[in-house]
Amino acid sequence: MTYFYTWQAQRGARGLDLRGGHGVWMETDAGEVLDLGALVYQANAGHGHRRIVDAIKAQADRLCLAAPSSDYPEKRALAQALLEKAPDGFSTVFFCLGGSDANENALKIARLHTGRYKAVARYRSYHGATLGAVSLTGDWRRVPVEPALPGVVHVMDLEDDRPTDIPRTLELEGEVGAVFLESVPGANGVVIPRVQDMRAIREACTKHGALLVMDEVLVGFGRTGKYFAFEHFGVTPDLITCGKAITAGYGVLGAVLVHERVARSFDDRILACGLTHYAHPLGVAAALEAMRVYDDEKLVENAETLGPRLAAGLSALPEPVVGTRSLGLLGAADLALDAASLKMLDAALRREKVFVHVKSHGQTRRDTAMLVVSPPLCISADELDEGLARIARALASLSR
Repeated sequence: MTYFYTWQAQRGARGLDLRGGHGVWMETDAGEVLDLGALVYQANAGHGHRRIVDAIKAQADRLCLAAPSSDYPEKRALAQALLEKAPDGFSTVFFCLGGSDANENALKIARLHTGRYKAVARYRSYHGATLGAVSLTGDWRRVPVEPALPGVVHVMDLEDDRPTDIPRTLELEGEVGAVFLESVPGANGVVIPRVQDMRAIREACTKHGALLVMDEVLVGFGRTGKYFAFEHFGVTPDLITCGKAITAGYGVLGAVLVHERVARSFDDRILACGLTHYAHPLGVAAALEAMRVYDDEKLVENAETLGPRLAAGLSALPEPVVGTRSLGLLGAADLALDAASLKMLDAALRREKVFVHVKSHGQTRRDTAMLVVSPPLCISADELDEGLARIARALASLSR
């Protein structure tokens, strides 16, 4: 083995042998596989999208290298396109390399703006793999690399019917600079917050002088049937972090969208943030064309339209499914399975040639294992039905 596989022990590790793809189908050494995971939640426009590929090629011919401080038309156009999708008052974009980088730099911006080092985040969360982002993270991926950055306070939130503890935490902690929230936690359970809780958090952040940072890395760009998932809750954050589907997976890019009330604090103060590949032209080209594709092909609307179909399909899955929930084209099914049975399920899904995210109990911060469905937003109703049928057959095979 000449390279590491991520998030797993290396002995016996195996990867998905990808050869190509089109739409919701991946071409592998085992034939066509139906992608109900959008790879790792980024392939919102599907595989082999000709327009995005051609945009990258054209950018490479036109301008393939740029310094961080370079100014060029596509960079300006992408910043403007992102701000047009954000709520009123957002004025400035900080470009970076992906979702982890976006949260890393949002943390720095919050510290610089507020002069405070404390941050609040949920235990049920994943904010990225870099040290600052994984310090914010509440799930199992933080523990192996501790001690992490000081100042992060984790709270139990989204538990049963209890109101959010975050406003009380801000009151008790004092001098908190930022609250980091996945607007809809994805990999940690597809747990959909209540509107009243999200609004209470927004009010508490304003009252206590903390910035509200909405992590849209996994759910942004249409996954839940809204361009940004926080739109479901009627709140306006101070910072929005983006990655994954910003390029539909076709390029390396992330972004922090910054409200003017924060951005103006750097008019005369140094913004001590930067990266060599800040707004790299190839990533910018991929993102700009991906956003045009989302609009032109009405992919966000498709996620909203097919949302009830996914919800119904998940609820119809057989045992060992013991509970389901979804929003748009992001859904989860809780599984009453032990580790040995999960391995059997992985094998059954491979036989059915359907790709979906399967998570063990220890990875979910829940009492059960979990299966997460997040197909490319270009999926048709028939393809969604076919994928759910394949999952159902895989699950049913465990009882035979």
